[in-house]
Amino acid sequence: MLNREFRILVINPKSTSTKVGIYHNEVLILEKTIEHDLEMLNSFENISDQYGFRKNDILETLDMEGINISRLDAVCGRGGLVRPIEGGTYIVNPSMLKDLRSGYSGQHASNLGGIIAFDIANALNIPAFIVDPVVVDELNPVARISGFPLIERKSIFHALNQKAVARRVSRELGILYEELNLIIAHLGGGITVGVHKNGRVIDVNNGLNGDGPFSPERAGTVPAGDLVSLCFSGGFYRSEMMKKLIGQSGLSGYLGTNDRVKVEKMIEKGNTDAERIYTAMAYQVAKEIGAASTVLYGKVDAIVLTGDLAYGKVLVNEISERVNWIADIIVHPGENDLQALAEGALRVLRGEEQAKNYD
Repeated sequence: MLNREFRILVINPKSTSTKVGIYHNEVLILEKTIEHDLEMLNSFENISDQYGFRKNDILETLDMEGINISRLDAVCGRGGLVRPIEGGTYIVNPSMLKDLRSGYSGQHASNLGGIIAFDIANALNIPAFIVDPVVVDELNPVARISGFPLIERKSIFHALNQKAVARRVSRELGILYEELNLIIAHLGGGITVGVHKNGRVIDVNNGLNGDGPFSPERAGTVPAGDLVSLCFSGGFYRSEMMKKLIGQSGLSGYLGTNDRVKVEKMIEKGNTDAERIYTAMAYQVAKEIGAASTVLYGKVDAIVLTGDLAYGKVLVNEISERVNWIADIIVHPGENDLQALAEGALRVLRGEEQAKNYD
């Protein structure tokens, strides 16, 4: 099937919008961001109930753009909060649909990716896939131990982008992903640093509400005792504290913005507080990369910086200066989710890898 041409619809639901793309093999021929009616979205009791409304918006948009969906060979949706699974491309099956609809590991708009993909694909009698959801779990047993017996470390990270970038780097280096040792730092609204050993992410910080460097919106690791005291101070509800840790910390908490460009302009204008906090974020990322290198006994083929923050030269330079003695730095800025989804589906359609079953 290597020479056959494939057309793929990819779907990436966000909180109030859905990004869709049509790919002809690796070539993007249409990309649209569909902004959904907020009043309609809010009328649904659960996120999973939105799927029919969002699906209709998608189909109407494709029709207006002149896309004949009968020519599709597959539909690939963003993987949601399913059960922990190893990386790869998965066929959407009834068991997965059940977990996506119930929110097995939590409610999130990404859960809709597989549901909508299945619904559209099923009507066309073509396969539906998800690729490398955020709950990809390939941790070494020792990496699960937190030090506090009531809590186990979890693998929740930017698996889709990290895995896609890892494969891209492997092609550039001419070495199979399964033979590489990489440290990949996804720098976005959340920051995750993954240790990729022979095609598996054997250690990574929890990017949802866990540990690691602080980011534009999230606190990362904070002193546990002080956090416990704050939680029991009587000044905050649980929901308020979670919002502070996940959405109102990091750059946003210190500087009032999560926008990298604005922070860098603040620094250019001589704002010393902005410079101090921005440097501290780079410092924490570099420290996490340094710690990750010990997992690989220092045998690191490359360090990769990716995500939207990797467009920032100031941040990239600050991190690189601290860790370039470990290995060469490769920068792949951006978060090319649609491309990663299409590539995952293509590998299966071309017979380069076997689609995995979720059970």
